[in-house]
Amino acid sequence: MLTIDGLPLHPLLVHAVVVLLPLAALSAVAIALVPNWRRKYAWPVLGITLAGVAAVPAAVQAGEDLQAALERNGVQNPAIQTHADLGDVLLPVALGFGVAVIALLVAGRLADRERQAEAPTTKTWRVVSVVVSVLVMLLAAGTVVQTVRAGHSGSTAVWSGVGS
Repeated sequence: MLTIDGLPLHPLLVHAVVVLLPLAALSAVAIALVPNWRRKYAWPVLGITLAGVAAVPAAVQAGEDLQAALERNGVQNPAIQTHADLGDVLLPVALGFGVAVIALLVAGRLADRERQAEAPTTKTWRVVSVVVSVLVMLLAAGTVVQTVRAGHSGSTAVWSGVGS
């Protein structure tokens, strides 16, 4: 099990997930709703999204290592398995959200080019960007909900019984 200054890596990585993913979701919804912001803030939103999504598998792997270490030391807590299961569900949701943000940036850029054409003959990319914007908003909401569910179950597993 990897540690930093004696602390398991998992709780440290989890903080990256619970900060970056909701921030990415909020930012992605903003650029989905306001195309001018998309043009201006595409790169920062992409960076935050990629960092948040990348933190999920790292946190999952570190969590599995921590869970194995706890089990070797005789710690059996069903709340830990619930937390692990919710973390496993977060991974595909976050990946889908990341792909949707990339699709939004690509479709948005193509829609901008289509709009700027001298004689726009089609609205294909503008329609696609609207559809992808809706998808981004749905996946952003799902990502935040699943992040909160996994995070809450983890904190419950850690703090249940403390102070009793």
